[in-house]
Amino acid sequence: MTIARLIAGRSGPVWKIHAEDTVADAVELLAERRIGAVPVEDAGVEIAGIFSERDVIYSLRRHGGDMLRRKVREVMTSPVISVSPEQSVMEALALMTRRRFRHLPVMENGRMVAFISIGDLVKFRIERIEAEADAMRHYIQSA
Repeated sequence: MTIARLIAGRSGPVWKIHAEDTVADAVELLAERRIGAVPVEDAGVEIAGIFSERDVIYSLRRHGGDMLRRKVREVMTSPVISVSPEQSVMEALALMTRRRFRHLPVMENGRMVAFISIGDLVKFRIERIEAEADAMRHYIQSA
């Protein structure tokens, strides 16, 4: 199964933050939208980084409460690792597991077309496994 099928039919915006915004602004967006990460835009670069809850924790440890006044660019995760719509869900899941992150931009022709989380991938895998189990039960019962 490809990432393209996973994101097919999605609607609604992908929330973003600008690299020049403050960490406080980014934290507010994460809390308000109840999300774990946002792509970071910068002049001339569609996705300059990713700002996540982990970035907040690491920055808090390094800079204390002053980190809220810092720019997102100072604490974001960069460079960005991404996937393409043609990649498989399992490849994306393996990449996230190996690199120890939970969010990936989906890039096509230099543009971000979606932003996926490990939760999206796990949910998809569970649905597929349950569908396969149901098909197997049906097959056994009809034999």
